[in-house]
Amino acid sequence: MKVKSIETIRLDEFPNLLFVQVKTDEGLVGLGETFYGPGSAETHIHEIVAPYLIGKDPCNIEMHQKNLVGYIGFVGASAEMRGRSAIDIALWDILGQSCSKPLYNLLGGKVRDKIRSYNTCAGTDYIRNLPVQGTKNFGLNNKAGKFQDLNAFLNSPVELALSLLESGITAMKIWPFDFAAEKTSGQYISSDDLKKSLNPFVKIRKALGNKIDIMAELHSMWNRPQAVKICRALEEFDLLWVEDPVFMDHVASIGEVCRSTTSPIAVGETRGGRADYRALMELDCLSQVIIDISWGGGISEAKKIASMAEAWHIPIAFHDCTGPVALTASTHLALSTHNCHLQEVVRAFYYGWYQDLVTNLPPIEKGNISITEGNGLGLSLNKDVFKRKDLKIKISS
Repeated sequence: MKVKSIETIRLDEFPNLLFVQVKTDEGLVGLGETFYGPGSAETHIHEIVAPYLIGKDPCNIEMHQKNLVGYIGFVGASAEMRGRSAIDIALWDILGQSCSKPLYNLLGGKVRDKIRSYNTCAGTDYIRNLPVQGTKNFGLNNKAGKFQDLNAFLNSPVELALSLLESGITAMKIWPFDFAAEKTSGQYISSDDLKKSLNPFVKIRKALGNKIDIMAELHSMWNRPQAVKICRALEEFDLLWVEDPVFMDHVASIGEVCRSTTSPIAVGETRGGRADYRALMELDCLSQVIIDISWGGGISEAKKIASMAEAWHIPIAFHDCTGPVALTASTHLALSTHNCHLQEVVRAFYYGWYQDLVTNLPPIEKGNISITEGNGLGLSLNKDVFKRKDLKIKISS
């Protein structure tokens, strides 16, 4: 079996989302995905990956790894690494289809049948480029219009937490500090802004106690002293973790934040490659490592990073605030990885536009996510995607 062509697929409604289809001469089609800056990742795929990969056996995944990146861009979530990630996911999908096995079987089999999910409280329109109000949408069926969770955590956090608990979701991630960071470019947070930012945590804990786990997302927006100040203020709320407190370009600074607070610190979603994660683990103070397989090297690299984290006794969680293919591939990994205890989900995406774009999403029941039976990833792009007016396809063959 040989790679016959590589297609990249973009939709104007989702300007940061890039799908990849790797097609073989035997008719198998592997589906991959990456997110953010799709034009640069797309260029890397067609200019660097395609000339190398076309004509080669797609099942020799490990052999292809270094050549999916090229001479530069092999650390961090670079354009090269994002392109590599999408292709790697598609190659694993092909391998599963060729063996008539689901992806988790190829990763060593399940260690659990389902895994706890947590809700990242974004809204229905988050990361989307919608038409001007009053014009017809590109095709979204708007089933998830009620899940305006970003607005809810800012204005009605208790009601949001109750809604999640009623659906079986027992953990939520929110980011009420961003407005304050935007005021000063993360250089200072006033006492008034700190108090305002803490309000959702205060209200949820007062009304519900510890019935729901909470994570605070800081989006790497703060300098170190302000990050420490915020993390210390959050200590009383017994959070599951505080995520990305400082910009992820200086590893020692992250370690200083960790050692300055009792709040558990989680980092990693914007990093890529084993070398990046090794440096993080060598800090020996993180409470959680986050991995985004569509940024960090795909399934191949994520599995190795998870194994490395296990040696440091560090739990991992897979990131998803991006797209349905990454969620599906991550769930396969989560079910086959001992030290993974959570899978991120954005319910506003999952019950909305994810279902418009792909078939056979991983099922969620009572807050736990599992996988449907099927070969490889077990899903494909919906046929209607290829009828959309905002569709753009580029092919190398």
